[in-house]
Amino acid sequence: MAKITAAMVKELRETTGAGMMDCKKALTATDGDKAKAIDWLREKGISKAEKKADRIAAEGAVAAYISEDAKVGVLVEVNCETDFAAGNEQFRALVAKVAKHIADTNPADLDALNASELDGKTVAALVTEATATIGEKISLRRFVRYESAGRVASYIHMGGKIGVLVDLTGGDEELGKDVAMQIAAAAPAAIDRDGVDAAALEHEKEVLRKQALEEGKPEKIVERMVEGRINKYYKEVCLNEQIFVKDSDKTVKDILGDVKVTAFTRYQLGEGIEKKQENFAAEVAAQMK
Repeated sequence: MAKITAAMVKELRETTGAGMMDCKKALTATDGDKAKAIDWLREKGISKAEKKADRIAAEGAVAAYISEDAKVGVLVEVNCETDFAAGNEQFRALVAKVAKHIADTNPADLDALNASELDGKTVAALVTEATATIGEKISLRRFVRYESAGRVASYIHMGGKIGVLVDLTGGDEELGKDVAMQIAAAAPAAIDRDGVDAAALEHEKEVLRKQALEEGKPEKIVERMVEGRINKYYKEVCLNEQIFVKDSDKTVKDILGDVKVTAFTRYQLGEGIEKKQENFAAEVAAQMK
């Protein structure tokens, strides 16, 4: 039986991120063989990670990656269970690594991303290992990748609570950031009127018609009123028609000039995920019974 030294335990811990006692157990179980000890920890870690699979992961981070030439951009959302874990250096490093990997490999979808190889392992395996090491369920939720003939730009708000990726036909870095910030702040639904969802538009018109009738307006002028209010609606949901957040005397179209926005994506962390509601009073009462 090999002697397990403190230096061996420390080295294994630095390599795997596992706890000191777990590292000592792994080395003892594998007669001091570091490679086998890593596998032993992975096996135990995978077992622990699987137990976390049914937890709700609605925290985390939205992150972006932009290539040096600003021709390729990625926006990705990776979830965990708590804000505390989201601030963990290992979690942040994993998110950044995955974002660059998406830019480099252009996976077709989440399944392809999870099955792709990164640092000699599948991305799914890296996520599972991080789940075991950090102690919370971690999941890759969604991503988008743009490859531009002009330039891509991004903006991350509040350390990853909101993220934006935008594709423009040209312009400079400052313009790209300004447009991305606009999208983060004003949450447009489309670039211009042609992009507004037809069903959403009809729904809005119907609501406005009913509003006008409820106000007692004659039917013969209701349609004119609806048309006027729909123009206001367009200014709220169409990026090009929105008031520029940094200068209320200008619209986004004004600041773009000859440059056009060809696509954008806005992710808000955890949107659409049903978060577990903790009832601490009920929990304490139950423990006292």
